[in-house]
Amino acid sequence: MIKLSEKDKKIRKTIYTFEKTKFILKSIYQNLNFFNLIRWKAYLNINLLPLKSSKNLINNRCIETIHKKKFNKLTNFSRIVFLKLFKLNQLNSIYKGSW
Repeated sequence: MIKLSEKDKKIRKTIYTFEKTKFILKSIYQNLNFFNLIRWKAYLNINLLPLKSSKNLINNRCIETIHKKKFNKLTNFSRIVFLKLFKLNQLNSIYKGSW
């Protein structure tokens, strides 16, 4: 489990470092007002970036259990961990709803 979390942190770090350059090069490549030579160089520079700089590699995982399945984006916990914390009253301002 520790290995997965370390791998995830490493991938997120590489994505963060190349995010601005990839965005700038992509906007230059898609802009039709630039000359074709400039756009082509931007396209070649995008292809030179490492493959691990893609946002598709990010997996949302639970903070405690490192599971991908049944992940809740609002709380960063899986469903099972969220229910455990709710039953132990460790989550503030969350109440059981009934109508």
